[in-house]
Amino acid sequence: MTQSESDDLPVQYADIEAARNRLDDDTVVKETPVERSSSLDEFVGGEVYLKMEHLQWTGSFKPRGAFNKISQDVDRGVDAFVAASAGNHAQGVALAATKCGAESTIYMPQNAPQAKIDATRGYGATVELVGKDFQETMAHAKSVAADSDAEFVHAYDDVDIIAGQGTLGAEMYHDLPDVDTIVVPIGGGGLISGVSTAIKHLSPKTRVIGVQATGAATVHESLDKGLPVTLDAVHTIADGIATGGISDTTLEIIQRNVDEVVTVTDTEIAEGILLLMERAKQVVEGAAAAAVAAILRDDVEVTDEKVMPVLSGGNLDMTQLQTVLIHALTGRQQLLRLRIRIDDQPGVLEELAGIIADRAANIHDVRHERSVEDLDVGEAYLIINVETSGVEHAGDIVEAIAARGYEVDVVNHSQDEATRPG
Repeated sequence: MTQSESDDLPVQYADIEAARNRLDDDTVVKETPVERSSSLDEFVGGEVYLKMEHLQWTGSFKPRGAFNKISQDVDRGVDAFVAASAGNHAQGVALAATKCGAESTIYMPQNAPQAKIDATRGYGATVELVGKDFQETMAHAKSVAADSDAEFVHAYDDVDIIAGQGTLGAEMYHDLPDVDTIVVPIGGGGLISGVSTAIKHLSPKTRVIGVQATGAATVHESLDKGLPVTLDAVHTIADGIATGGISDTTLEIIQRNVDEVVTVTDTEIAEGILLLMERAKQVVEGAAAAAVAAILRDDVEVTDEKVMPVLSGGNLDMTQLQTVLIHALTGRQQLLRLRIRIDDQPGVLEELAGIIADRAANIHDVRHERSVEDLDVGEAYLIINVETSGVEHAGDIVEAIAARGYEVDVVNHSQDEATRPG
């Protein structure tokens, strides 16, 4: 896109440059590092450079936009701010308001991660939990702001917020001017709107790919209809991109500046979190892992390219980490859940335990199920959770059990479906 073609967009590169000048205090926003991952290089067949924005103050990119907006509003005499957020925007607004000497009240969904609630309060905000999801929380926050002198700080539908987020795009370009593709998670679209505006100005040939969680995806339908689509409910472990909708402003910029938008499943996101922990030694939240999950998909071609996924946030609630890891390890069959039909008599469990032990696997836990409609009298199901080294090891165990004459199913944790060997 040429400069003349972008002149009518609501955010210009000049706005991003102005934001960069405001964000010159590294106690509010710091330049985050880029690290090449040789492990991910091997997976995708290109050069993968991780933009480690999860190491930003507050653990995400959000202070960029929040400070850009709030600092200007404070200069105009505003001294109180209201925001709605699932967590990362909350912390960005809290930090920015406190740095500017203003008050902030943050409304968060009732299911917001406790770590993000505590962190938001730690940055100086008053936090109230309202609403079952982000849309309900935001509606309440807007109504409060409308009835007070406080300024509402939207998470993404604000040109100053978008321009502030765009400073990340300028930084990414200067980190790696010859980058071929950047990958950016999309919730409400503020981050990708700002980043893509900067990238397309500085390097029009660079491809910009957006990624959404399947259970919170709205961009494809919004692009098809030419207007923002809002979901009634979202279902994803990536709470940072679980907004359930974009805005007219972000849709317009995405239409013009973003080359492709893909979706990834929660299983792929969980695998991304685990892979980054194992190979890059980085702990990130689901929204950040979505950017890595995207480049691991067969339909995203980055072979022989320099590709830079944005690790947008690192605020992974530790209570969620166990769930994520179990989900990812189950997908790899390193955690194997077996349902085995048995004659319910002494010695059967001992035999099965021996088969598993002979193949150097560890039994995590065992449960009997006897009250199941399809069982005959004297039969039971054994539900055995086994720790393995991976798919091949798991297959050996299942085949060995089946070879002894047992009816054995591999049960999917998330959908409670079963598959039988052979």
